[in-house]
Amino acid sequence: MAVASASPLPAALSAKPGPARSPPRPAPGFLPLRARRAGAAPRLGPVATWRRFRAEVIKTQREKQQTEAPVEESFPAREAAPLDGGADDPMVPSDESWVVKLEQSVNIFLTESVIMVLDGVYRDRNYARFFVLETIARVPYFAFISVLHMYETFGWWRRADYIKVHFAESWNEFHHLLIMEELGGNALWIDRFLARFMAFFYYFMTVGMYMLSPRMAYHFSECVERHAYSTYDKFLKLHEEELKRLPAPEAALNYYLNEDLYLFDEFQTARVPCSRRPKIDNLYDVFVNIRDDEAEHCKTMKACQTHGNLRSPHSTQNCLEADTECVIPENDCEGIVDCVKKSLTK
Repeated sequence: MAVASASPLPAALSAKPGPARSPPRPAPGFLPLRARRAGAAPRLGPVATWRRFRAEVIKTQREKQQTEAPVEESFPAREAAPLDGGADDPMVPSDESWVVKLEQSVNIFLTESVIMVLDGVYRDRNYARFFVLETIARVPYFAFISVLHMYETFGWWRRADYIKVHFAESWNEFHHLLIMEELGGNALWIDRFLARFMAFFYYFMTVGMYMLSPRMAYHFSECVERHAYSTYDKFLKLHEEELKRLPAPEAALNYYLNEDLYLFDEFQTARVPCSRRPKIDNLYDVFVNIRDDEAEHCKTMKACQTHGNLRSPHSTQNCLEADTECVIPENDCEGIVDCVKKSLTK
């Protein structure tokens, strides 16, 4: 999240002697820097700095909600304490607001450029377009996990929840890809070549972007997931009656109706585990669930842009199970939901 830059206010000195004056008050909108170099004395205490930063975060989130894709309202996630990180932690955003705006402008430009290419190439070839989208959609999570594993190998810092959630996201996108392949989206070699050619370069671009600025990489993935949500939502509205007459692919039945949905719950960080259980009666239901999956990915990528804001949904469950007031039997989904609701209302 962006924090307005601060510069020392000019001291207005009076030439005439007189009674001592109180120090000048900061101008409206003035905010201190979130982080300073080692050895520099902070101008405000940590409590005041945190309050100002939190106010700026809330303001920015409200502004972004105006352009946010209309996604299904989810159960509020439990607020978690920030992860322990030092000054060298690459997940800590310390840049100025103009840097954030520049990053987001570049991401939007890149996303719109790719959309223009896909619109020109595929037009009404929906399943082939979805195959390309799902092939590309898996790539960022591979890149995130690769960089996180490298940082962990070097002993810089560990982010187990990030790796766990990103793997669950890639697992979800993998099954989207299986569904599109079963629908014939990869029938032409040119579509397979284009999808894998773009994915190859997208991987290395994302690795470099993630090492340079995790916030920028997560925002770019949010733009991609937002486009995917809009694409599926438009497709559903245009072909609702036709899709309701077609059967669901076997890959969709195996994934969404599987008894083990641990990884399905894992990537939905804004939801309580077991609170969403898809129904699959026809092909329309399949695309509804894929669209809703993209909405959950979008929420997770947005949460990742704030340092320490990502937690595994099952980590929250484990914390609740340790509470003597909330004993949850194994595989009791209703008990988990009730317990989390009780905890959040405290």
